Amino acid sequence: MIINGKEYNINDLVEEIDIDKNIPKKRKNGLVLRDSWIDVLKRYNIDYENYSSINSLITEIEEILIEEGSIEELENLSEELQEMEYYNYTNK
Repeated sequence: MIINGKEYNINDLVEEIDIDKNIPKKRKNGLVLRDSWIDVLKRYNIDYENYSSINSLITEIEEILIEEGSIEELENLSEELQEMEYYNYTNK
């Protein structure tokens, strides 16, 4: 593709995204989680299968953040899980 006289390769401009990793799926323990979230949890040795609710998983993440300090990846995950919990499971 040529833009303003300069040639670009569309594949270099667009980051490959695995859409399937970002689709929430119901897991064996009843939690609804994305594969990308599970990847983050695994990096920090958090076994999501040990939790029966999103709130208990969030609590574990927050405890790790208190002990270890600021870990941006876990902070982002905690916020996303809190938003999902609020919008999907809170009576409004």
